[in-house]
Amino acid sequence: MSILHGIRTLGVLGAGQMGTGIALVSALRAKVPVLLHDRSSEQVTKGLSLVDKLLAKDVAKGRITSDEAKDARERITVVGSDAGIKGLRDVDMVIEAVSENLSLKQSIFGSFAAELRPDAILATNTSSISITKIAAASIPSGVSITSEEGKRSAARVVGLHFFNPVPVMKLVELISALQTSEDTLERARSFAIACGKEVTVSKDVPGFVSNALLMPFINEAIMCLEKGTATRDDIDTTLKLGMAHPMGPLQLADFIGLDTCLAIQQTLYEGTRDSKYRPSILLERMVDAQWYGRKNGKGFYEYNN
Repeated sequence: MSILHGIRTLGVLGAGQMGTGIALVSALRAKVPVLLHDRSSEQVTKGLSLVDKLLAKDVAKGRITSDEAKDARERITVVGSDAGIKGLRDVDMVIEAVSENLSLKQSIFGSFAAELRPDAILATNTSSISITKIAAASIPSGVSITSEEGKRSAARVVGLHFFNPVPVMKLVELISALQTSEDTLERARSFAIACGKEVTVSKDVPGFVSNALLMPFINEAIMCLEKGTATRDDIDTTLKLGMAHPMGPLQLADFIGLDTCLAIQQTLYEGTRDSKYRPSILLERMVDAQWYGRKNGKGFYEYNN
């Protein structure tokens, strides 16, 4: 156990690509036991299959030994849907990794406050939503925000924004709510470092640093396609070959998920009321059509899933 972060057991809520990625690096790099929970047993099965595949790939490439892979896999335990969030009650920190929806996250953090230990760190992997709003939702019902209990509850909430795919991307964005204590912030930072990540810090503004820069860029590329400025392939090739980007903005949007891109862009627009963040109509229509990108086989490109 690291003296700095003091996390002996981690909870992860959400077994999608982000949640399972966080569970994997926590078990493999930070070497802490992980309790993984998702209300969908099908999603848990899919997520653990991905974990097994990634570990096997690392062994095959000589990055880790088979014993290290086995130990990491054994550190991940599934908390069944019957137990729910109560099954995470003894963790030292929980990381929420569900979809970008404020009301959903507020509901979850209200449940965390009711069910988890009062000293557990409550972290969110949100990529754009106000950490301060989420922290306010962690104050138990009927408890004053100015009371010591209310202050303590909100002070343990922090933003830990991992990037997709988590096992590959080196960055974690650390965001403090207005209520976050310095102790919570430093322990969260130390845990991210123990997971093998570099940490940057952002204020709690819409999109933080990463998506306040990235999403308008992607949105502008979609608008170029919408207006007929250039074709899909010419837009992506221009950015790849002209600016040395590893993938074009439309391909990247597909990889992130068009539904996620739209949710973040809407958060930027609603949070700032600045017209430069208005989501592209084409992006909205593609999400209406349930063309989410790589995750379900169709976006700006088509994928054989």
